[in-house]
Amino acid sequence: MLPNYSVSEENYIKSIYHLQQSNESVSTNALADHLKAKPASITDMLKKLQAKGLLNYNPYKGFRLSRDGNKAALIIIRRHRLWEYFLVDQLRFSWEEVHEVAEELEHVRSKKLVDKLDAFLGFPKFDPHGDPIPDNNGKISMQQQLPLSNLPLNKQAVITSVQNQSSELLSFLSSRNIIIGTKLEVKRKLPFDNSIEIKFKNRQSISISEQVANAIQVNPL
Repeated sequence: MLPNYSVSEENYIKSIYHLQQSNESVSTNALADHLKAKPASITDMLKKLQAKGLLNYNPYKGFRLSRDGNKAALIIIRRHRLWEYFLVDQLRFSWEEVHEVAEELEHVRSKKLVDKLDAFLGFPKFDPHGDPIPDNNGKISMQQQLPLSNLPLNKQAVITSVQNQSSELLSFLSSRNIIIGTKLEVKRKLPFDNSIEIKFKNRQSISISEQVANAIQVNPL
């Protein structure tokens, strides 16, 4: 059972978890930039989280979540991604609309509600953007994937996730009927700007930029 942390504390815990995935340690400035907060406010919250045993913090070397901090983060992320799945699957929200709504719903702390939601949805392993949903024990299912930009020519693959989940990019992909589960293959890579031409089954080929291709993750078939 997750202790009754404040909304602000939960937001910090989740943000640190995401930042530490790509860094050995997280800096105060990186967290301040991520949360759009002042460094002084960041330092105060880090001290609170450390006092609660959620953080291993060294003012000069950065910080990471402790074992308990990671457990708390996975519970929060589980809530968030289950709500995203519910909003898309049951309420027909588009995938670019769900993040902000799920940001509010993730702070509903009833474990019974979240577990019943998980069961109602059929225990999904991935959210609408392809991110893994932690199970009731905090375990995450991983999938083999690589950026679309690295897919060999004429090799069929299926889209498994989108790394950049800005509403602008998701709207762009939706407008071209590119979603999780879409099958495609790369027909050409243009050296001038590294854009690529992709082909879909029974659909016209389109060209996308290198930036978009890097954000789309695929699993070769």
